[in-house]
This record gives sequence, C-alpha cells and structure tokens, in this order.
Amino acid sequence: MASTQGLKMLAAKGVAVTLHPYDYDPTAEAVGLAAAAALGIDPALMLKTLMVEVDSKPACCVIPSDRQLSMKRVAAAFGGKAAAMMPPAKAEKLTGYKVGGISPFGQKRVVPTAIEVAACGAPKVWINAGQRGLLLGIAPDQALAVLGAQAIALVA
Repeated sequence: MASTQGLKMLAAKGVAVTLHPYDYDPTAEAVGLAAAAALGIDPALMLKTLMVEVDSKPACCVIPSDRQLSMKRVAAAFGGKAAAMMPPAKAEKLTGYKVGGISPFGQKRVVPTAIEVAACGAPKVWINAGQRGLLLGIAPDQALAVLGAQAIALVA
C-alpha cells in the first residue's frame, strides 16, 4: 500500500486510521459516490475534499459526497464575500495531489479547512488518503483536530 503525504502526516501526529483501497473509476460522474458504492459506505459519511477560493484566497472544504457546496456558506465560513471552486490545475499544484485523489491531510501548502458539521457527529468518516483509489477512515473529531479545521455548515 502506498504511503501518501497525508498518511505520513497523520502517522507523525500519532493518529491511527484505517485504509480502504477501491477500484478508482476515472469516468465516474461523481467520484465520491462511486467510491461509496464500491466500498458499501453511506454517501453521507464518504467525504469529498474540495478546493475553493474565497476572495481569491485558497481554502479546503470537506463535505459528504452526496451533497453540494453552498458558495454563500463557504464565503461566510472563511470570512469572505465571494467563493468559487478552484480550477483543477491550481488545486493540484497547491495540494501536491491529483484531482480525484486530493486529501485535506498533508497538502503541500496548509490552507484554512472546514468540515461539514452534519458529518461531524458520526463515529467515523471516510476521506481521501491522497491517492486515487485509497480512502482512510478517521473519527471526525480527530480530523478536525489534526487539520485545525472548523466544523461548520457548508452544504446547500
């Protein structure tokens, strides 16, 4: 099993996670939903990592794979006026990960991060480990702590 920057970061901080490889489908319309189906995980607990720009500053949002971001809520969460999705090439350069394998953990550049509050009540959530076809299972409170993230409403 590959060791990604995200897994190295979590190991260095003493955070234990479970690894869940699956067959990544690059043609899937919704990668997070495809991963949830492949692993038999509730899509509400399969979280996707989305890179955004709030007033032209980068930020990271982690939300359930079956939901969509509310750009109004994203802007408010990060204290800005306007939010937009970050272009894929820019997200890859900033994070050091390929789209479809972006993890909030171990990104090349640390950016403010928020996790959808609705997912934070679960005992465990699944988040990309930093490689296409590899997820990690983690307790939401541990994810919040290690990322210095806020739990806030981000979805429409």
